[in-house]
Amino acid sequence: MKRSKLSVALYLLLVFASGVVVGALGHRLYVRENVAPRPRPSPEEFRRRYMEDMRARLKLSEEQVKQIDAILDETRDRYRAQMKVMQEEQSMRIRAVLSAEQRSEYDKMRQEREERRKRAHKEGRAP
Repeated sequence: MKRSKLSVALYLLLVFASGVVVGALGHRLYVRENVAPRPRPSPEEFRRRYMEDMRARLKLSEEQVKQIDAILDETRDRYRAQMKVMQEEQSMRIRAVLSAEQRSEYDKMRQEREERRKRAHKEGRAP
């Protein structure tokens, strides 16, 4: 049974069109999921959401909320102190590997990074 040229052309057009649709959907999924991630919440926003979830799910009293806030504050302060110690140790170890000229440039790099971090913190965004 011979197919007419018109039906063959329609089948080819259908195959081509379905390829375009699948390609477009695949591209859209890739771009949305892998290239444009949602921005991360700030630490303050994360903590607020965490506490809201704790209050709702655990039905915390106001006294419990105060105690948990104090625990979170203490943990944050301890974490920051430990991170600072580890960063200083890392810096000292890196400086020990570098030449005098490289140490000078490394110190400049660290200073610039610290200034960017302070500006970002002041502006309320992640560095």
